[in-house]
Amino acid sequence: MAYAAAVDFEDTPELASFRAEVRAFLDEHAALRRGDGSDWSRNGAATDPEVAADFRRRCVAWQRLLFEQGWAGLAWPERFGGRGLSAAHQIVFNQELAAYDATAGFLTAAQALVGPTLMVHGSAEQQQRYLTPLLSGEESWCQLFSEPGAGSDLAALATRAVRDGDEWVVNGQKVWTSSAQHADFGILIARTDPDAPKHAGLTYFIVDMRSPGIEVRPLVQAQGVAHFNEVFLSDVRIPADHVVGDVDEGWKVTRTTLRSESSMISGAGQASNFEAVLATARRCGRTDDPLVRQELARVATNERVLRWMGWRNQTAVMTGRRELALHGSLLKNFFTRALSHRVDLAVALEGPEGMLWLDAEGEGFWQYQCLNQFASRIGGGTEEVHRNNLGEQALGLPREPSTDREVPWNQTVRS
Repeated sequence: MAYAAAVDFEDTPELASFRAEVRAFLDEHAALRRGDGSDWSRNGAATDPEVAADFRRRCVAWQRLLFEQGWAGLAWPERFGGRGLSAAHQIVFNQELAAYDATAGFLTAAQALVGPTLMVHGSAEQQQRYLTPLLSGEESWCQLFSEPGAGSDLAALATRAVRDGDEWVVNGQKVWTSSAQHADFGILIARTDPDAPKHAGLTYFIVDMRSPGIEVRPLVQAQGVAHFNEVFLSDVRIPADHVVGDVDEGWKVTRTTLRSESSMISGAGQASNFEAVLATARRCGRTDDPLVRQELARVATNERVLRWMGWRNQTAVMTGRRELALHGSLLKNFFTRALSHRVDLAVALEGPEGMLWLDAEGEGFWQYQCLNQFASRIGGGTEEVHRNNLGEQALGLPREPSTDREVPWNQTVRS
């Protein structure tokens, strides 16, 4: 029997032509990454408010350029403002973009989460109103899902929405909401039937973040930035036509959003790559240490494994062999494990300098990355949740024991 190669990432003639077209566009409109502090695309984690504001402005400008030049939403259907190309075309574009000092930053996540959800579950009016401004970068979004008592067990959420005529009145609290202080709109899950089991009786809403009763409180992290927020909703009124999907069927809509999230996190571009770790080892005179060289080899190996994982998924997309696609939880957990090792090693390489912050010779870059690793390790579901996903969905192991799955939500024990 002939052996079918697991990975085949050679471009077809069509994709090779498209890749050349992408490079020509990027060469005209962006500079190659230099891998140092002069790259504006690495400033998404900037602690200086002016630098952070400039980063957001540049992200919006870049997304607007992509939209106007026909490079935004390559795989989105044409009726939704995209080009109607294949996922393979988007993969090629992302591969080429990784070498350039350009990014849509925080807008990319919203497009990946909100776009597919509205395309599948949104009404025609919602699609017409929101998808084009989302794709152009004119409007930004946040995700109002997690709560103080409902993180990994999202279905335990307690935010309530009560129908009042043509509106819903929402009360509750959300937390760990990325970029809520800059968002125009949010996707919100709230409980509309407390008598139903926790996965039922949920409804998915679009909420205007400028609505009366919404209070956003930035959460200042250890690095001194406020990427996350807690959001309080007090008698917030949401029009009935802002429900996405059916009332009390919000968990089905939510699953569409969540499916995009783990793969999005695992595919995120990183400024803290092997070359950056190696440069730090050379700067600190540590490359002759055999133990250090062994750990550097591990960083390089992890990076290569991630690349091959990406190529395998690329093969699945380009050849239609869906059985080759890797589970999103596997990608997410390997990515975060490799990230944790990489940034911890870099800080250790700096020795006593690693205990400093902005006074460090490396300008605190690795100190920031080390603390920031937990955003990826927790965001989109903890590593433990994703291990459960792999056990149940990939290995066919029994479901995690649960005593409240079929119990009405208002009878469950909650934190």
